Amino acid sequence: MIDAALQDEIRTAYQQLTDSLNLVPRWGQRQMIAEVANALADAEAETPIAVVEAGTGTGKTIAYLVAALPVARARGKKLVVASATVALQEQLLLRDLPDVSANSGLAFNAVLAKGRGRYICLLKLDHQLSEQGADPLIPLYPDEFSAADDVVAAPILEDMIQALADGAWDGDLDAWPEQLSPGVRRLITTDQSQCTGRRCPHVGQCAFFRAREGLEEADVIVTNHDLVLSDLRLGGGVILPAPEDSLYVFDEGHQLPAKCLNHFALRFHSGGTLQGLRDSERWLAAAGPGWVNRGVDERLVPAVLSLLADLTQRVEDVTEVLWHLLPEPEFERVEHRFPHGRIPQNLSEQATGLVAQWDQLYRDATRLEATLENSGSSAVSTANGSVEAATDPDLDLANAQGLVARAEQQLAVWRAFADAPGENDPGDGWARWCLHRGNEQSVECQASPILPGDLLHDALWQRAAGAVITSATLSALGTFERFRERSGVPVTARWKQVASPFDTSRATFCVPAMSSDPGNQEAHTRELIEKLPDLIRDDLGVLILFTSRRQMESVIEGIDGALEHHLLVQDRMSKNALITEHRAHIDRGEPSAIFGLASFFEGIDLPGEYCRHVLIAKLPFAVPDDPIAAAHSELLEAQGRDPFMEISVPDAAQKLVQASGRLLRTEEDEGRITLLDTRLLSRRYGRAILETLPAFTLELG
Repeated sequence: MIDAALQDEIRTAYQQLTDSLNLVPRWGQRQMIAEVANALADAEAETPIAVVEAGTGTGKTIAYLVAALPVARARGKKLVVASATVALQEQLLLRDLPDVSANSGLAFNAVLAKGRGRYICLLKLDHQLSEQGADPLIPLYPDEFSAADDVVAAPILEDMIQALADGAWDGDLDAWPEQLSPGVRRLITTDQSQCTGRRCPHVGQCAFFRAREGLEEADVIVTNHDLVLSDLRLGGGVILPAPEDSLYVFDEGHQLPAKCLNHFALRFHSGGTLQGLRDSERWLAAAGPGWVNRGVDERLVPAVLSLLADLTQRVEDVTEVLWHLLPEPEFERVEHRFPHGRIPQNLSEQATGLVAQWDQLYRDATRLEATLENSGSSAVSTANGSVEAATDPDLDLANAQGLVARAEQQLAVWRAFADAPGENDPGDGWARWCLHRGNEQSVECQASPILPGDLLHDALWQRAAGAVITSATLSALGTFERFRERSGVPVTARWKQVASPFDTSRATFCVPAMSSDPGNQEAHTRELIEKLPDLIRDDLGVLILFTSRRQMESVIEGIDGALEHHLLVQDRMSKNALITEHRAHIDRGEPSAIFGLASFFEGIDLPGEYCRHVLIAKLPFAVPDDPIAAAHSELLEAQGRDPFMEISVPDAAQKLVQASGRLLRTEEDEGRITLLDTRLLSRRYGRAILETLPAFTLELG
């Protein structure tokens, strides 16, 4: 339990903060402060973790900061606050943390932590300018990046070097005044595998390392889920402080399991892998002859070149096997999922061969990297007898590191396939599939654990000094079971639901009579087109949410000319630009309607007149095309369980709560939520979802 002195410090800080900012202390906020403090303060606790679902308006940011900051200082730990979105990071750094610092009496300093890819690499910038745009490093995934137009890139790079020289810019790409294309970013950024670190001649001016040094002095590190997961994948303590030295807060924590799967999934791209092998072969053939002078075993380069040639042939062979597994292409994306993760014999044999070859390449490339790291420049004699450098030692080292990383990544992929169950074996809890995306030069295969809970448990929960996971939507159908299964948080953690202080009866939740069933999308779309104009005719600010892009576009086309509203559509402009334009329309008294898809079910803040009506086209069941979700359903069915009731219904309930939460953003807000799906009333699962909604005023059928 938390000791009395620490309790007093937290209580005093909270009192000062609320008094200084004229905030009304809320019961739910006090509850959350207690949960966070009690979970994190006990260094001997079996599970120093709190999972807190805090309803909209709780003031959860102030709650976890006021509780966690004194505890972190008392325990000598870093406080790592990770969000899922850039918007929340900016809010933390620019508003919440300064407010707490200025008004609570708590003294601390906070910094923002970002990955290498958000900063310019001076080594690459230098070589881009000196080599007239030639990329000096072999990309790990060449087929994932669009190439930059040299004519377009050159002036931008010149402007960057000038801004750096003038001190007008610090190398943070997010602070660059213009939008940068992915191709330009690739030319001037690096990652963990190819950064030469302290060996780099530009390390003293490196924007990433300067930012990294600031982490050592900081009390609070603001970052995102992705960087935490990237650090954990590297073993922890590489980019951020080690888990054992950190108290974590995961805001928007409901997104953490899905992000974990994305980080730990294993991927093979045949086109990119072949390109990388060929690029590496050309690099070694050109640079390798001079390396004997740098202490490289003269037998090593020929051995690696031979391995690269063998791997190129093997990759071509396995690509052919994968192509024959794919169905005839009817759409741009074609996919084949291996039931229960079982793979056929011919693919298993190819995978076993690839494991042996990638493993040998990994070991040889590691030897090469170590030798190049400990040596100077290679040199060759010229015709007049002088000696000059043949290759750039920094770029050679970076490319060797990249070769090691590529081999390590591909070794992990093919081990996942070589270890897969055979066609008559039981499943092993992994999803495996292959696909192509309309590019006939490349086929992909991927493997992922079905549930990320074990990964998070081993890499994070059992190592962290303490953790808080919070969000407005962590439970589903009234329990935390779905989140607990996916997140791996032990059942012995502290689990708490804190109700919103808002009066939810100010929102009317309506399910109007409908003649169509959403299962018949064509008929349902026609009825949406018919009903929508009358439903929103008198509303100034409207948010209309869909689960299908095709249905959304059809409805927009069908109601064209039938509304006075400005129609603002997701992805036709940036999210920030769309919201800014919508607010401007409302400020002028002009009706405006935002049409959005699944990502607009959360993270959209439109208080007051900006949104008085939220319309939801249908219950937000996930589209059944995700191979990991399909494998999870298959796993539950094999255990005699009902995946629809255990996965689909809880997830739809959670998303419906998220979508409905777009309406009440302040204590004064009111309005309507309309769901155009009568299954909520007619189906047994619909009633279960309805019972877990907030206490809205209901108008049903």
